Amino acid sequence: MAKESMIQRELKRQKLALKYYDQRKKIKNSIKLSTNFETNIELQKRLQKIPRNSLRCRKRNRCWMTGRSRGFYRDFGLSRHVLREMAHSCLLPGIKKSSW
Repeated sequence: MAKESMIQRELKRQKLALKYYDQRKKIKNSIKLSTNFETNIELQKRLQKIPRNSLRCRKRNRCWMTGRSRGFYRDFGLSRHVLREMAHSCLLPGIKKSSW
């Protein structure tokens, strides 16, 4: 299990990303459209004032059962340990243990 503080930190980042998404998008579009250097600098400063944790790339994928961040399978939203246990218990449809 991941620490509860790490899971809460990820939830906070997710909320911030949703909150500042529109504002960040507007500023970026106006930077692309601006031709004046001084206004461009001003817009860059406004963009830098937005919290860093509101960036989508700061979000880390975590297992929904354990909160583990490593060994994450996107298709299931699970870490490799939980995926293996659930597959052995026949809880995941269409998953078979390979043998050759």
